[in-house]
Amino acid sequence: MYNKKCVNDIDVSGKRVLLRCDFNVPQDENGAITDDTRIRAALPTIRYLMSNGARTIMCSHLGRPKGEFKAKYSLKPVAERLSQLLEKECPIADDVVGESAKALAKSLHDGDVMLIENVRFHAEEEKNDEAFSKELASLADIFVNDAFGTAHRAHASTAGVAKFLPAVCGFLIEKEIEIMGSALSDPKRPFVAVLGGAKVADKIGVIENLLTKCNAIVIGGGMSYTFLKAQGFPIGKSLLDTDKLVFASDVIQKAKDLGVDLVLPVDSVAAEAFASDAQFVVVNNEDFPEDKIGLDIGPKTIRLFCDTIKCAGTVVWNGPMGVFEFDAFSTGTEEIARAIAGSGAVSIIGGGDSAAAVEKFGLASKMTHISTGGGASLEFLEGLSLPGIACLEEREA
Repeated sequence: MYNKKCVNDIDVSGKRVLLRCDFNVPQDENGAITDDTRIRAALPTIRYLMSNGARTIMCSHLGRPKGEFKAKYSLKPVAERLSQLLEKECPIADDVVGESAKALAKSLHDGDVMLIENVRFHAEEEKNDEAFSKELASLADIFVNDAFGTAHRAHASTAGVAKFLPAVCGFLIEKEIEIMGSALSDPKRPFVAVLGGAKVADKIGVIENLLTKCNAIVIGGGMSYTFLKAQGFPIGKSLLDTDKLVFASDVIQKAKDLGVDLVLPVDSVAAEAFASDAQFVVVNNEDFPEDKIGLDIGPKTIRLFCDTIKCAGTVVWNGPMGVFEFDAFSTGTEEIARAIAGSGAVSIIGGGDSAAAVEKFGLASKMTHISTGGGASLEFLEGLSLPGIACLEEREA
């Protein structure tokens, strides 16, 4: 799908390198970082640049400041954490493309690093404004994009700067496109996709693309009730994408035509309310009560899904099986995660809630790859071109 030059394909010694990272990390009310996973994910590329004599100018967004300076979205806590992890001072400019950033960039020596402020403090960032992109690019000699989580956005710092600088990927993006690209183009079979989450509408493109590539597609979560309704089953007060019923029916038929095993729930854990302490019952599809909402897959469905997964050569998982944030309704998601972890298959977790679930259940180390991008991984699985990757230079065939 992609064959892009990586940072180790070019000479970075003595060069100023603009490195786009994804430092959009969660913080508490006092601004302390509560999870530095995204910062740690960028370290291999940062350390490579440092050890090869680059002068690294890192940039990222944080939150949604909507084009203006807001102190709570400052990257200063990120700079402090980077200084600790790198065991080297990582100064931060007071601005993005102003005098502070320019002066700090000029002062760098080989192996030095710095961070500019939140690129989304400028409205021009999300507009992919050409003048702003050019100004940002003027800080450096080379552009390296290592922010897979924003690669599906055509913003100034993800795609715009590539018009003005030689542009390559970092090791994180290289890993994402190699592993997920291989899964889509030449998977070890049987190839099984496990799809969940709330709405069918969020997964239309993924389902359509994977139908032509997978041996089996497992569908759980809130989105499964639209498929069950399309089959004529009662679903009570469960989530329903009414305008996607025809699509669901078409998918069911197309799967049959293509010989793809479409695996849907046969029972559910249902409750009267969407609440962590709601009383629940296990019901078969045909017996679903009118006054209840499905919040997790049932035990028969867990066995059915796990039987499909344990035979897989490659598993791609995107979306939880139920409301896993509530302990009472997390069993389905946890059992599917454990089945994938123990399957022996190439296991690719498509970011977002699936990645959060794997972390919650302590299974991250048992997965082949956990994508760092929720929306980006979804669009990749749809087969769409990601602007932040498409703009990078191609390796010679």
